[in-house]
Amino acid sequence: MFNNRALIGVIVLALLAWFASASFYVVNETQRAIKLRFGEVVENNIGPGLHFKLPVLNTVRIFDVRVQTVDSGATRYLTADSKAVIVDSFVKWKIADPKQFYEATRGNIQVAENLIAPRTDEALRNKFGQTQMSDIIQERIAAESKKEDLAGKSKGPDTVEGAREELMVEPVQQLDAAMRKELGVHILDIRVKRIELPTEVTQAVYERMNSEREQAARTYRAEGLQQAEAIRADADRQRQEILASGRQESETTRGEGDAQAAKIYASAYQKDPDFYAFYRSMQAYRDSFNGEGKDLLVLSPENSQFFRYLKNPQPGAAQ
Repeated sequence: MFNNRALIGVIVLALLAWFASASFYVVNETQRAIKLRFGEVVENNIGPGLHFKLPVLNTVRIFDVRVQTVDSGATRYLTADSKAVIVDSFVKWKIADPKQFYEATRGNIQVAENLIAPRTDEALRNKFGQTQMSDIIQERIAAESKKEDLAGKSKGPDTVEGAREELMVEPVQQLDAAMRKELGVHILDIRVKRIELPTEVTQAVYERMNSEREQAARTYRAEGLQQAEAIRADADRQRQEILASGRQESETTRGEGDAQAAKIYASAYQKDPDFYAFYRSMQAYRDSFNGEGKDLLVLSPENSQFFRYLKNPQPGAAQ
């Protein structure tokens, strides 16, 4: 009796464990799921978390909604002016509507890529067929310039690796609209890895890039010279202002010094006029006879006041 009860308990626990494992499922952050009942979708775009389903009655399909890549490979296209170009590109896409994706591809990524690749080729063929070669060259020059600015050096005019070209804007929009409707996927971008041009066109691209770089260099040099002239002119103006201010200050100081010296001389003269006259005459003698032997004075020694102290060195000789 005890053995029968234990066996029944084990069977019940096993059934509960099976029911729990068959009823609950987990969707990760990078995934989305759909729930089916006998092959028919009954719940779409199930988000991350723990979810419940009825065993046997329901089945669940889980899809990776991260960005996927389809490499289109190198393909030859003709431009609007019948010039050939070789384009190597790839497509970035991801699942936008799990239900529609499942119904269109049965959830097979390879089937989706096989459907995206020819539609991408068609979109690119139409775009290049509507574009002149000159526009493609201009686009390449812009892409090369952007690469040089970011990388600090050019990789040469023969390739544009990883360049995001404005030519791809329209094809991306058209392809995205079509793939959302047909497959339930979102086309994020069409990236051009390389565009190969004929040799003569490549040389023209290089020469045009060189010409534009030289023009830009001349512009930078002219702007630099202009700024240098402005800086020099400002420095000269400041120099003149400083010199003028210095001269004004020196003249003011010199005038104040002369006035103070005159005041001192006048005060000294008033205290002893005879000594002051004698002192001034001695200075005049010293300045006149500097000892170089080149001084010449034409004076009358008898009547000249200049030599009065030589004739009579007494303080009252001036009278």
